[in-house]
Amino acid sequence: MDRRHFIGAGAALAASAALRVPPVRAGAVERVRPGMPGWPLDTEWAALNDATHGRLSRVNPVAVHPADKLLSNPFYIADQAALTQSAGWLDGWRSSPSAYVVSAESADDVAAAVRFADTHNLRLVVRGGGHSYLGTSNAPDSLLIWTRKMDAVTVHDAFVPAGSSASAVPAVSLGAGCKWLHAYQAVTGGAGRYVQGGGCTTVGVAGLLLGGGFGSFSKAYGMAAASLLEAEIVTADSVIRIVNEARDGDLFWALKGGGGGTFGVVTRLTLATHPLPNKFGALNVTLQARSDEAYRRLLARFIDLYASSLFNPHWGEQVRAGPDNRLRVSLVFQGMTKEEATAAFMPLIEFANANAADFEGQNSLNAADVSARYLWNGWILRFFAASAVNFDGRSGASWTDFWWRGDGGQVGAFWHAYASAWLPASLLDPPERSRLVDAWFAASRHWGVSFHFNKGLAGAPQAAITAAGNTATNPDVLTAFALAIIADSSSPANPVSDLTARNRATRVQAAMTALRAAAPGTGAYLNECDYFQEDWQHAFWGPNYQRLAAIKSRYDPNGLFTVHHGVGSEGWSSDGFSRAG
Repeated sequence: MDRRHFIGAGAALAASAALRVPPVRAGAVERVRPGMPGWPLDTEWAALNDATHGRLSRVNPVAVHPADKLLSNPFYIADQAALTQSAGWLDGWRSSPSAYVVSAESADDVAAAVRFADTHNLRLVVRGGGHSYLGTSNAPDSLLIWTRKMDAVTVHDAFVPAGSSASAVPAVSLGAGCKWLHAYQAVTGGAGRYVQGGGCTTVGVAGLLLGGGFGSFSKAYGMAAASLLEAEIVTADSVIRIVNEARDGDLFWALKGGGGGTFGVVTRLTLATHPLPNKFGALNVTLQARSDEAYRRLLARFIDLYASSLFNPHWGEQVRAGPDNRLRVSLVFQGMTKEEATAAFMPLIEFANANAADFEGQNSLNAADVSARYLWNGWILRFFAASAVNFDGRSGASWTDFWWRGDGGQVGAFWHAYASAWLPASLLDPPERSRLVDAWFAASRHWGVSFHFNKGLAGAPQAAITAAGNTATNPDVLTAFALAIIADSSSPANPVSDLTARNRATRVQAAMTALRAAAPGTGAYLNECDYFQEDWQHAFWGPNYQRLAAIKSRYDPNGLFTVHHGVGSEGWSSDGFSRAG
């Protein structure tokens, strides 16, 4: 089972000769590495340590055997400056420790580190949860700003952004190093409200939101970025800014989906919270077709059911079709009972029963619900749903820290391929459904293809769609009924050869090519996409890219913040160390 189965440094810097005012640069730029001329002297590193109150340290590799169970514990990985949640990407990147890390505990610490990196022309990396599939929180020979300890959660009954005349609303302020699990436990379990975040409990709040941000219930509550009210951010000039609609509104807009590690170091986020439904729940069923022809009919019948009964704010998560002719339905629901959810699926079961010679698995249908306030309650899960979760079993760990078992495959994953595509809701129109089914079936002959319904906002309340329209995310999300994801990876404990990995990657790409026959021009989702995404500027941001590029140029003209396929990264080398002037 998994979650779908159950529910002051500025003055100190100016005073230090070692932290001198950065020079104006022109022409070609080459960031320095250890051993190169210009790499900071020990005395200069010591000055940064003083400016950050002893929070600077060297980063030492972690000596853990790949088969060690610690590498399957996302809480352990999150506590290691030398590790990232993904191990790398075939022919793309591999997790490598930075040279030094500032384990920041305040925006002042961050400002000191930003100024130091700019002064000394260092490769700068920002990491919160470290979940980036594209390796954006990872770079060797760099200075890492690590916000892990900035994890405070403050719930507000009434919040008004600084300098704003807007009405007060319930909200929550989250430190950039906070995990979504702890945000949910404080907001849902503590305050009886809901904040839209990620589905995986150990994802960092900042990285997910800056990339747009979807969770299991986004079909009802929209994108995480769309709930942003205010942010604290340290920009490339080392200024600590409070940004919102009334202050630095252009930068505030860019943070809502413009990508992490690009416009500065976000240190705190304040999001609007929402009323809590009475129930959260999950429904699962796996149906097996005994022939290809029957399988295609099953996919068609499911699409009919989705369009008529499931295309609404109540339903989220995913359904998967693969070469084995199994349809795996793993959905969540909100604001419904398990009886109502089961009733919604009976037409599909009745179809399979009426064609019993062609299908099996009808008896696998099961649904469960829970009072919404208890979904992330670790104590309840530990005693009543232990099969759905894994707990952080380290000595001294919190008894309520858990991750959904279904997310375990992401921990330490080495990605062979990962591709995504927005699927327009027009494909659900009766004249277009056969085209969608044909493409889905053809893609499933190559690899497993999942439709994530919560990651497309068509069918959501109009307020959620309107709010998402005021983010930097590709507008394709507004008219998509789902995000299609096709991916493959291996784990540290069970690696595969490069030959096998490349074969699998080829099959993933073949599947996406087949699916694209139904959605040839749509974009992809920044946080879950291909490392080698073609035309990535348009794929991730569509018509918003030019505005984002102008904002990037204004707040970071020297490109201090550079990440793979981030806004403004076109002129940089793939490792982020070289730029042509």
